[in-house]
Parts: sequence; C-alpha cells; structure tokens
Amino acid sequence: MVDGNPKLSDLGWTDFFAGRFAAHEAEGLHPGRVLSQEKLLYLVHDGKAELAAELSGRFRHEAEQHGGFPAVGDWVAFMPHSEDRATIHALLPRRNAISRKVPGEETVEQVIAANVDTIFLVAGLDQEFNPRRVERYVAAMLGSGATPVVVLNKTDICPDPAAAVAQLGPVQAMVPVLQASAAAGIGLDAIRSYVRAGETVAFVGSSGVGKSTIINRLLGTERQRTGEVSQAVGKGRHITTRRELIPIPGGGLLMDTPGLRELQLWGEEHDVRSAFGDIDALAAACRFRDCKHELEPGCAVRAALEAGTLEPERLRNFEKMQRELRFLAKRQYWAKMKKHQPRPGGSNPRDDE
Repeated sequence: MVDGNPKLSDLGWTDFFAGRFAAHEAEGLHPGRVLSQEKLLYLVHDGKAELAAELSGRFRHEAEQHGGFPAVGDWVAFMPHSEDRATIHALLPRRNAISRKVPGEETVEQVIAANVDTIFLVAGLDQEFNPRRVERYVAAMLGSGATPVVVLNKTDICPDPAAAVAQLGPVQAMVPVLQASAAAGIGLDAIRSYVRAGETVAFVGSSGVGKSTIINRLLGTERQRTGEVSQAVGKGRHITTRRELIPIPGGGLLMDTPGLRELQLWGEEHDVRSAFGDIDALAAACRFRDCKHELEPGCAVRAALEAGTLEPERLRNFEKMQRELRFLAKRQYWAKMKKHQPRPGGSNPRDDE
C-alpha cells in the first residue's frame, strides 16, 4: 500500500504522538500507523516496512470492555516478532476522530477516520444532490477537530452549479465549498491545495458521489475501483468496501471510505449549533429565552421565516438533528447505567471478569 520507504513523519508522526509514545518506548515497543483493517487484522507501517498485526490478548480484552479498538489512521504501539508480523499492545491517544453512531439500535460509536487534518465532504451535483444532507455532514464534522471542506462534484452534468452552491446558504460562510468534475479533470488543483506533506485527508460521502474517481485523479492511477452510475436514479454502485490510507505523489496521505448510506450523529448538541449559527443568533433575539419558535410573541426565528431570510427546510433540519442528539444522550446515559448496574446478590458485572 505504501510505496517506497517513508519516514514516520511522512506518515503523519508529530510531537503530539511522540510525547504520548514515550512510556511505550520504555517498554521496548515500536510506533506504527494503521493503514487498513479487516475485522481484527491490521496492516501497520512503522516508517520502514508494512507489518500484518493482531491485537494482544490483554489489549483486545480491554478494548472489548471499554471500547477503543484501533481504526484506520490510528497510531499504535506494537512489538514485531518477524520481518512482517507484529502484535499491537496499545492505542495512542487520537489527535481527533471522525465518528458516527453505528447503524441500527446499538448505542455505539464507530470511528470513520482517525487523526485526519482535512475532511472532504463530497456531494454529487446530479439528481441526488441534497443541500440538507450537506448540512448534516458539515454539522457532524465541525466538532471532529479536522478541517471540513465541501466538494460539489459532477459540475460537468449540472446545468447551473452556481445555483446549487447558492442552495447551501449559510454553509458557504462556515466551510470552504469547492466545485469539481473528477470525470473532466476540473477543480482538482483546488482540492490538491489542501494536501500537504505529512498530513492526512479523508473523503466521505454517499455512494456514487465520485469520491473514488477524485482519488484516482489525485493519485494519477486507477487505484480505487469505480462503478457505473445509473442514469435512471443517479446512483453509483457501492465500490469502496473498506477504509485505507494511501500515499499521494508529492507527499501526504488520503483515506477513501465506503459510501455512507446513513450518517447517524455522534456528538454533542453544541456541535450541531455551530453549524447553524444563524439560527442560534436568531433564537438569542427571541423575546423569551425558552421560545419554541412556534406561536410565541416576539419570536425572531418565526419572523425570519415569514420574511424569507430563513429557509423552513433548514430550520427543520436543525431541529431534527437536535432531537436526534438529545435522544442519543438519553440512550448513552441508560446504556452506561445498565453496564454498571449490580447483578442480583450485589455483585458488580465486572467483579468476575
């Protein structure tokens, strides 16, 4: 996967990780970055070579009990036991993480990418273009610690890209919005300008938006498989099946991710509010602090809706995400209480582990 023989710094190693690795170094362990993952099998690079790695029994037990399995992009402490085999003993603290709630009923965090500098939120300007979905991605990513950048791909098949950009409204003032056509090779230089030596960029978006095509253009080779897009529904086949770090010619690494069929939020309410600062500012001007923006007198939010300066769909999207995160917080609380609830007889669930 990683061509040549990169140094640790080429893989994103910084003083942040060096300081947190000191204790593991004293134990004789080596630092490495996770390039790919297949269940509990990992491919790790230590700046000299790639090694296939498994978790130690102790580390796996701790991860199962408390969470914290390595994800692609993570730095780990490992012990090599042959030229190309190793055992991972610890996970280094993350500089940042891009997460979502796992699909379904479980209240569990899924790390999409770890230790990322820039996150490209790719949307296709075809029949599937949805400004509300872009808002949701931006809200989910603003609190991640990575720099979000919106990429509107497929300008070559969009009759009016400027109108599509205008539909994003206040989002344009919060994050950079780039226009591109990977198929026609347009707008790629603007994307490349965010790719720097030793830094990591990640691409997320729904299936069929063109992430893998953009990546192939950046790499200069057909590295990532792409699928045909149905002209009937504008949907591409789901091709990328796993996350992996890939070096970019000239420096930097990129991460492709499988198309997200849904992005269930994982975070705090303030993360969402930061993506809807215009609505927050209006709410602060309401006559009543606990205004529900329904029939209350002196409601600045309702006034903006009536004046046409606030889109009803944007307000509904904001309120929907707030409800989702409140429900998530309740589920997290009860899951935590259930986990620590004593067993009959007064024993704690962890006493016999």
